[in-house]
Amino acid sequence: MKYDVIVIGSGPGGYISAIRAAQLGSKVAIVEKYSTLGGTCLNVGCIPSKALLDSSHHYYDAIHHFDEHGISVEKPTFDFSKMVARKASVVDQTTGGVKFLMDKNKVDVYEGIGSFEDKNHIKVTQSDGSSETIEGINIIIATGSKPSSLPFISIDKERIITSTEALKLKEVPKHLLVIGGGVIGLELGSVYKRLGAEVTVIEYAPTITPTMDKDISKELTKVLKKQGVKFNVSHGVTSVNRVGNEVIVKATNKKGEEVEFKGDYCLVAVGRRPYTDGLGLEKVGIKVSERGHIDVNDHLQTNVNNIYAIGDVVRGVMLAHKAEEEGVVVAEYLAGQKPHIDYNLIPGIVYTWPEVAAIGKTEQELKEANTAYKSGKFSMRALGRSRASGDLDGFVKILADKTTDEVLGVHIVGPRAADLIMEMAVAMEFRASAEDIARICHGHPTYSEAVKEAAKAAWDGKALNA
Repeated sequence: MKYDVIVIGSGPGGYISAIRAAQLGSKVAIVEKYSTLGGTCLNVGCIPSKALLDSSHHYYDAIHHFDEHGISVEKPTFDFSKMVARKASVVDQTTGGVKFLMDKNKVDVYEGIGSFEDKNHIKVTQSDGSSETIEGINIIIATGSKPSSLPFISIDKERIITSTEALKLKEVPKHLLVIGGGVIGLELGSVYKRLGAEVTVIEYAPTITPTMDKDISKELTKVLKKQGVKFNVSHGVTSVNRVGNEVIVKATNKKGEEVEFKGDYCLVAVGRRPYTDGLGLEKVGIKVSERGHIDVNDHLQTNVNNIYAIGDVVRGVMLAHKAEEEGVVVAEYLAGQKPHIDYNLIPGIVYTWPEVAAIGKTEQELKEANTAYKSGKFSMRALGRSRASGDLDGFVKILADKTTDEVLGVHIVGPRAADLIMEMAVAMEFRASAEDIARICHGHPTYSEAVKEAAKAAWDGKALNA
């Protein structure tokens, strides 16, 4: 079979790219090694983790917050197997939706491992060993990433686990050790903490969420500590060993002392690595960086002119929405259009509760770049909507250029921060000033009023309700 575009990988980047290419008139095929479409995000990442986060949040609220709302119930219990079954159902519905979209857009789906025969031919090898070869004018690599580990850790997928296994445990851990205080570790740690596990986070950096604004890290640490999560920052893990059903983690603290942690499960959440295994990149001479990323130009084109790469296998943040945008960019570029993507305006989100969301520059980055800026901050506690719902933790922080007032960065800890950040993504895309945001009428009472107030504080230093 001959195609205009062949996409290898059906995650958010891959399937969105395939849809867009088909919408623009190309004959498209997509190759997926697993039996379900959707990649890591839909199967063992974004979607199942959010399902468990929502279920555990409902339970946590029933235990800790119903009474203050005047709701009396017998002591709530949970059926963990049912919770996991609901998660699986959500995944099935979502991956089934992707299959529907492939059919709707007349994208041919090939199940098997895709590998390059040459720059135009992809061999698809099925699980039974049989294979077929398809031909494409242009090829898009969208094979995503896999969980990283540390060289001395042996992941047994039973007690020493990655995020994949953490989403399908048969029981709630008694004591979950989490190596890594980033997005994945905090989200999955939150799930099991809400369900009764003791959770201890061990992070090498001096703060959790180390790539985010320091005010976010400080606030999130405070909030999660209040919920019972224990943090050990500036701790370098030196060994992880399993003895029966116990996992022992040894680490060196900032004083150089060795400390020991014991739990029944250990989640290794130290990031993800690009996944290009089995692609046969060497057959076509595609260059890969030291960290495993495929090198691409501004059009996401590799050094082989008809082969493109998107998502986690290329530079930049490893986020599903970044992969989607890159998939659209490549499809439109191949169709002769002139798309663009602003990598500065890709929101980063942590789905704890309260949620965390950020876009643009951090205060630390502005300082390092010697950019003159001003900062406005507004506490969720001062917001009528937050008092009504009981979600008092967090803030909105807006950083603006000191001379032009252009918004340079926005950092939110609070309820529905993941949705609130998109107002600022739109504003920053159109290079809005803090004054622009402050002068827009925001509905009352809403969480979004905190954005308006922070903008007012950044603009003229005078929030109205603070």
